[in-house]
Amino acid sequence: MSATDVVARPTGTPAGRPARSHQRGPGIAQKLLPLVPAVVLLLLFFAGPVIWSLYTAFTNEALSGVGAGATRFIGLGNFRRMFSDPAFLSSVVRTVVFVIGSAVIGQNCLGLLIAMLLRGRSRAVQSAVSLVVVGAWVMPEIVAAFCWYAYLNRTGSLNSWLGHIGFHQDWLYTAPMFGVILANVWRGTAFSMMVYSAALSDISPDVEEAASIDGASGWKRLWLVTLPMIRRSIMTNLMLITLQTLAVFTTIYVLTGGGPGTKSQTTPIYMYEQAFKFYNLGYGTAMALILLIVGALFSLVYLRFLNVDEK
Repeated sequence: MSATDVVARPTGTPAGRPARSHQRGPGIAQKLLPLVPAVVLLLLFFAGPVIWSLYTAFTNEALSGVGAGATRFIGLGNFRRMFSDPAFLSSVVRTVVFVIGSAVIGQNCLGLLIAMLLRGRSRAVQSAVSLVVVGAWVMPEIVAAFCWYAYLNRTGSLNSWLGHIGFHQDWLYTAPMFGVILANVWRGTAFSMMVYSAALSDISPDVEEAASIDGASGWKRLWLVTLPMIRRSIMTNLMLITLQTLAVFTTIYVLTGGGPGTKSQTTPIYMYEQAFKFYNLGYGTAMALILLIVGALFSLVYLRFLNVDEK
């Protein structure tokens, strides 16, 4: 080997092996750069309204009057007024009745029933029933509400049919809560049906067959085998439909407007009236904050049950 060959070879590099590149990969800033547009949009359309709502709930802001010209911080004034307002407390009770009747009992139980009845049926039957049920769900809420208004109105379709047997009832006047609960159950059941259909499809037929061989009747298999195996789906479904039902506004507003009087006035309806009909933005926003907290409490309860099941 000549001296020239020794000098030409890079120090510390084995013969026949190229020298390694010391270029660094993309830095942290370069990796996070593509996320900047998404973060900006979240701050603008999510964090921004939330922060503004939190601030407004502690002010006397209004669309007219003193609060419009000289908005000032009033601390817990809106909340003290709220919890001493009989109309607000009554709206909370009606909201709880609406959520329990529409979501917990109506959508949840009816969705489970339909999913179980479709289990094992032919594909044609499953497709036909799913098309009808899901069709109500994908329909715009305001269209569904007007359909039910035309159905339950004093001169609507239901009374036209019942008139042939001499029965007539002004459903939206004498039983407004029943009307809005029925309409919301009809529209929202599809979600529960799809959740439970997916959960039931994961249960092995061998498990229920073994329970049947052991002498368990249909109700016992449902209570002791089927429901415990899909309990996580039940809790998840209850949490989601409860949060959806808490915020229902359009259906109730179109059907009854919260009336007659205040018989179907839930908290979202009362909140809307205070904020945009009587122009008390601060007071209405404080109610929205309380509604958000109620939804969070419902979620914590359901998540607590999920954690208990895991243990």
